Formats: sequence, C-alpha cells, structure tokens
Amino acid sequence: MTSRIYKAILLFLSIIVIGVIGYSYFFGFTFVDGLYMTIITITTVGFSEVQPLDANAKIFTIFLILTSISIYGYVVTVVSEYLSNSTLMEELRINKILKTIGKLEGHTIVCGYGRNGRQAAAKLKNFKKSCVVIERSSELLKEIAEDGFLVIEGDATDDETLEAAGIKNAGNLITALPSDSDNLYVVLSSRQLNKSMTIVSRATNESTQKKLMIAGADNVIMPDKLGGDYMASLVVTPDLIEFVKRISFEGESSANLEEIAVKDLPKEYLMKSIRDLDLRRKTGCSVIGFITAEDDYIINPSSDLVLELNSNLIVLGRPEQIKKIKEIF
Repeated sequence: MTSRIYKAILLFLSIIVIGVIGYSYFFGFTFVDGLYMTIITITTVGFSEVQPLDANAKIFTIFLILTSISIYGYVVTVVSEYLSNSTLMEELRINKILKTIGKLEGHTIVCGYGRNGRQAAAKLKNFKKSCVVIERSSELLKEIAEDGFLVIEGDATDDETLEAAGIKNAGNLITALPSDSDNLYVVLSSRQLNKSMTIVSRATNESTQKKLMIAGADNVIMPDKLGGDYMASLVVTPDLIEFVKRISFEGESSANLEEIAVKDLPKEYLMKSIRDLDLRRKTGCSVIGFITAEDDYIINPSSDLVLELNSNLIVLGRPEQIKKIKEIF
C-alpha cells in the first residue's frame, strides 16, 4: 500500500513536469506561464489561456486533461483503499506502540506466544512487570493486544524485530519458540545486542541445552522434562507437592513468597544480621532462603547471617504478611 501511494504521488508530479516542459519547450511559454497552464488544465478550473493556443498546443492540452483524469482516478482509488482497509489507523497504532516501547527500560521481551510464551507473559502481568511480546502469527496479534500486552509483529530471529521490541534497554528476554534452532539463534543475537540482560530459553532436546548456555542463555527450561518430573512427584510425594502448590507466586494479590533485596532495606540494617531484622515479630513472615552477593543460595539460613550489599532474602508468609513487609520496608 505504501508503494502504491508513492506511485500515485510520483505520477501526479510527473504530469505537472510534463505539462510545464511541453508548454515551455514546444510552445514558447515562460516557466511561470507553463506552470500556470498546466495547473489550470489538470485541475479543470476553466480559467482562460495565457495566450492563444495553436492546433498542436490544443492537442497537447487534450492529452494533458485525459492523462490527469486517469491519474486522479488512480489517486482516489489508492486513497480510498488506504482509508477503507484501516491501513492508516493500523500504522498509527503501530507507531504508538513503538513510541511506548521506546520509553521502556528494564522490561521483558517474550518471543513467541504459544503455550509457554502465553504463560510467561501472564505471570509477568501478575507481577506488574513491563512486557513486550514478539509474534510472527498475524492471527494471534489481536489476542495478544486484548490480553493487555505490547506486541511486535515479526520474526524474533531478525535483529530489526528485536531492536523494535527495545532489546537494548530490556532487562530480560524469554524465548519460547517451538524450534530449538530458532531459540538458539534468538539467544545468540540477543546476547550480542545486550550483554547485561538475563536470557531464559525454552528447549525441547537435552542436546540443545548446552548449546543455548554457550550462546548466552542464563537459564534453559525443558517443559516436557519438568512436566514428567512433576507427574512422578505426584505419585511419590503427593502431600509435599500439594503443600508446594499452596505456596503461590501469583503476584501482589496472592503471593506467599517474596524476594527482598538488601539494598532496598533501610541503611541501618546493612551489615546487620537476619536476627536484627526481626521479621517474624514485625510481620509474621519467615526467612527461608538467602542469596549471597556471590549468587550462592542458602536454604533456611542462620539468624546470624550478615546482610551484605547485593544479597537477597527469600521470605515466606501469607498475603497480608507479605503486604506488611512492603509497608514497613
């Protein structure tokens, strides 16, 4: 459609140039008179000629009128089609999305809106995290927009598509494409475009897992393997699995687990112990995990553990207790 609009503009300008050259070169008109004759001829306004026209000039004028009418018809058709199929509104919508994405920082890009991509996007939405979805299927675009996500139509393996999704300012990327080779390519390209972002990739085959890690993925998830492990766990330890299911991660409305960055705590707690926080008495929550500045994970940490900068606490509590933590700290 854009090329047709450019073609219509080019044809309209061409007939003006032809008219000016014809009147000026062949019939002795000045440039201004030739332009004037061309405009009044192709617009059919009916003003009088600048000077009397001989037979050849009249034939040229007839040619100019008929040609301009044909071009007008083409221009009207293109413009009508452009407006009738909502192309203009669609372009405005896309431009608005691109401007919104351009203002994002630290957002998450989800490549693919299949089963896994849809679940990942929904989880991010529950946690009120900014999310941009890349999807090549035009059939899913309306559904993604209705679900409340910013969406870029295109191939995630294309660098231009990733850049349109704001990858240079993104904090995370989740690639959940059905093909391992596509996921590998996305991880490789994304890591080159953004060295510091966290990349999580889906994989189908175990042989691909190592390749994805080498390409730059921070984590590789195999849904089929996780599903099999979960089903086996329901047989071996059903009560334990049921308990874990009741520990929700669904965001602010029903979260039972929360991660607290030590750097977000009041400064007086820095280099103090977990005991000094006194979370149990103040909020009712319990510290069940600790992540050190070196990314070492400690389960059920000692109350004497020192709160270092860049470390994180994992706390467990009921929704109202988690809310109380946020109010206090």
